[in-house]
Amino acid sequence: MPLWIPITITAALFQCWRTAMQQKLRGLLSVNGAAFIRFLYGAPVAVTFFLIALAVTRTPLPAFSWRLLLFAAAGGLTQIIGTNLLIMAFGFRNFAVGSAYAKTEAMQTGLVALVVLHEQLRPLAWAGIGVGVIGVLTLSLAGRGMRAKEIVAATVQPAALCGLGAGLFLGTTGVLIKIAAAGVPVGSLFVRALFVLTTMTVLQTLMQGSYLAWRDPEELRKAAVHWRRVGWVGLLSACGSACWFTGFTLTDVALVRALGQIEVVFTLIFSRFYLKERLKPGDATGLILVVAGVLMVAISSG
Repeated sequence: MPLWIPITITAALFQCWRTAMQQKLRGLLSVNGAAFIRFLYGAPVAVTFFLIALAVTRTPLPAFSWRLLLFAAAGGLTQIIGTNLLIMAFGFRNFAVGSAYAKTEAMQTGLVALVVLHEQLRPLAWAGIGVGVIGVLTLSLAGRGMRAKEIVAATVQPAALCGLGAGLFLGTTGVLIKIAAAGVPVGSLFVRALFVLTTMTVLQTLMQGSYLAWRDPEELRKAAVHWRRVGWVGLLSACGSACWFTGFTLTDVALVRALGQIEVVFTLIFSRFYLKERLKPGDATGLILVVAGVLMVAISSG
């Protein structure tokens, strides 16, 4: 089994766990505040991971470059926007379906990577991505039917628009991360991935922290006062991002994002047993399709 497959599955698990915890904090923090804590408390963890990797591999500290800073900052910004849109989607419909809207990210990532990175996927991989998108569509249309009128109605609802936007921005983030990692001249793939993660997370903390200080300083106070509750989000975020970034450096970004749709299965588990939400019969059908698409993507990489 290629190394990127278990790494991506682990990343999806961490991301789902972190997102579920953020959803629990929506009554405590604003959309921006809930997104900010993943960077604020994730940055120290990312720095720690990076320093440990340098010590273990005996790799010298890589030099910063304008290319790294530029694409890390751009990727950080698109991830902030995508995270905010994803959290907004949760406010319109339940956690499981809100997260599923963003899973069109796999298809959108494939298109962005094709144009920007010229990554070519096998037909089976594209078919798997398509099956996954059908699964997402089934989730969004749970209980509504599949006629054209219902499809249009579901696609333009606020949760769908926020989820689709989140998928686009988060998918673009993966492409920018790969470009940034390619600009790191030394170190193993894992060290390079952690270097980009550390740089990007610190920049994100500065960017969104500055915005909150200007527009909503009360959220900064809440993020500091409630550190015991929100700190876990940063830890899970750093662990998940370390896996995502490593996956991006190991293989095509679109393959990683497509396999990452397995997160929807973890979402079902967290939604049912952690957030105590009820799922509709159509949700289960959609999740099965998503899993089928994920398996097709994994097989295509063999």
